Amino acid sequence: MVNKTDIIASFAKGLRVIEAFHADRPRLSISDVAEATGLDRATARRCLLTLHELGYADYDGKFFTLTPRVLRLGMGALAAMPLAQLVQPWLDQLSEQIGQSASVSILDGTEIVYLARAAQKRVMSIGLMPGSRLPAHCTSMGRVLLAALPEAQARAILDRSDLTPRTRNSLTAPQEIMERITRARIDGYAVNDQEIELGLRSIAVPLFDTHGRVAAALNIGVAAVQSSAQELVTLYLPALLKVQEGLRRVLR
Repeated sequence: MVNKTDIIASFAKGLRVIEAFHADRPRLSISDVAEATGLDRATARRCLLTLHELGYADYDGKFFTLTPRVLRLGMGALAAMPLAQLVQPWLDQLSEQIGQSASVSILDGTEIVYLARAAQKRVMSIGLMPGSRLPAHCTSMGRVLLAALPEAQARAILDRSDLTPRTRNSLTAPQEIMERITRARIDGYAVNDQEIELGLRSIAVPLFDTHGRVAAALNIGVAAVQSSAQELVTLYLPALLKVQEGLRRVLR
């Protein structure tokens, strides 16, 4: 166990401040950060001003926004991960072959974290890149990753999730979402029909390592131009399974 005297409390507080910023709240005041982190206002102010001084945040006199410099904190680690390095060439090739965007992510709590991405065209209104996060319960990759867990564990994650609908297609009933997760476990893939954003459909499969364990998820995201989401299975599942099989031999 780590001795508490070895922990730098101020550093931990600074990380909490950085984590307070999200895609849906990119501009935060000192009061906003204090409320989101549980820090007192004076501490939140010092952390924010430190980030500003070091170039990690912009400040307009009232609101703070993170700068691209903050990506250095995560991009280097993501790029150094063997998984990200291994899958990127496969993603690039897959995306080029089918003319659609392809991504790989892992599960982190109630969210998925993008490790690698090959984008052909922008389908979503929000830009996705390595390090981006989305709710696991309403994404195709999230559901295949949850399907890899024991049912009780997947249910516990779902119970902690914010089920606020992202679109009119979003499922919000826990039992219905669990049924989709179970379906993904049985089928070996998951299809998402505009639950994360209208106009976006996706299909995902798990990625296995050489020991048969689920290491990540792979998906293809497309504009919702098909007559039904199920057409994605015919159109793209064979290509996904081919990459899945190829990576199974190299992921450790």
